[in-house]
Amino acid sequence: LLRRNGRFAFASEQKAIMTLPGFAARVDRPALLEYFTFQNIFTDRTLLEGVELLPPGHYATLDLGEDSPELRRAQYWDFDFREPERPAEPEAYREELERLFRQAVTRQLVSDVELGSYLSGGMDSGSITAIAAGSFPWLKTFTCGFDLSSASGIELGLDERARAEAMSYRFKTEHYEMVLKAGDMERAMARLAWHIEEPRDGQSYPNFYAAQLASKFVKVVMSGAGGDELFGGYPWRYYRAVANDGFDDYAGKYYQFWQRMLTDDERGRLLAPIAGHVAGIDTRDIFRGVFRHHEDALAGPETYINHSLYFEAKTFLHGLLVVEDKLSMAHGLETRVPFLDNDLVDFAMHVPVALKLNNLAEVARLNENESGDKPSRFFQRTRDGKQILRDVMGRFIPEDIATAQKQGFSAPDASWFKGDSIDFVERTLLDRKARLYDYVDRDTAAALIGEHTSGAQNRRLLIWSLLSVEEWLRHYQ
Repeated sequence: LLRRNGRFAFASEQKAIMTLPGFAARVDRPALLEYFTFQNIFTDRTLLEGVELLPPGHYATLDLGEDSPELRRAQYWDFDFREPERPAEPEAYREELERLFRQAVTRQLVSDVELGSYLSGGMDSGSITAIAAGSFPWLKTFTCGFDLSSASGIELGLDERARAEAMSYRFKTEHYEMVLKAGDMERAMARLAWHIEEPRDGQSYPNFYAAQLASKFVKVVMSGAGGDELFGGYPWRYYRAVANDGFDDYAGKYYQFWQRMLTDDERGRLLAPIAGHVAGIDTRDIFRGVFRHHEDALAGPETYINHSLYFEAKTFLHGLLVVEDKLSMAHGLETRVPFLDNDLVDFAMHVPVALKLNNLAEVARLNENESGDKPSRFFQRTRDGKQILRDVMGRFIPEDIATAQKQGFSAPDASWFKGDSIDFVERTLLDRKARLYDYVDRDTAAALIGEHTSGAQNRRLLIWSLLSVEEWLRHYQ
């Protein structure tokens, strides 16, 4: 949406609005502040000044009969995670989850063109494939793996091709896979920035290549997005803010965790060139603003977990869906997400937290950006996260898949950024002519990048964000 000088414009992509006569593309500096705080934009802003998103679950009206017409937005739906007043027996929830999941996948199978499914090797996409394969003989499935020859530490477990191939064999799918290397990231950056329009939620080029692969064989593909956000797939995140003294204490703890790349002090030094433009903007207030309908009734661990699920559905999941939609459509591919079926979402929001997470008493202090294998060790100790989903999906997929630890769709960038891709990183980000440095302090950026390349600290998310913003500036400025 664009509102400027009494004029209104709307489009499905920002690029269309940029073609308007007289439109001047300028960087929205408050949005840039949000991005370098959360690696996402939580408000309705975009990186283009004056261009806003119509928020999910909203509609807008414009009365052209008024002397001074105003665009009015109204919300018609929102997530509502809460404990049921009269919970049913656990087995009743399991039976209803199976029924609704089968219904959701079956609904998504209706298509006039050939349909396939992503098959990552994990539980969510594997369960979708299991149900779909029962209706579609020789269902086509697609996996992107990673060359781990230069990876180390926790990244050695990022390639899920072996598990995906095992499930393809079990469900008799027609399976295709692609192996990504460091150079593939470098080749994708320009096209990625053009299609995605602004960076969101971490590294997204694997999604670009996954969509490219699927589009060679089908026009519609099913994705497992949403299963984690609905059923509690990130316990090491929620457990950072389970025991609190009210909403303010909770929001303060969770805010500290969701500064995904930098501390407040580091961010202040990095964004010193735009400090005057963002003075007075408190990113804590932006964070708290996500909860404007969910600040009450915080009485115990379950309510804090439900607040965290609400927050991640409103922010992290929204960013994932923006990325998924834009990158699939860049290849003429339609993505469907059975876990976000209306009936299934309504059910999932009111499943007791105790059926999603095993151990609410233990507050785990984990940070997914810290070195080591802490999330993995935590999971092995508690076997936690998406418990009811694991119980039900274990009826469809191999037990070792249903009980495996959570594995995100991520490349070994921490290793690549200080190894195979170090020349690309330094050539792009240490160039004195980089457009990035109209908004970012060069010396601070160089020092933070140096911490990563020397092995002193994992700055993979920051490096990806700097690369993405630089490429965005080349296209949109």
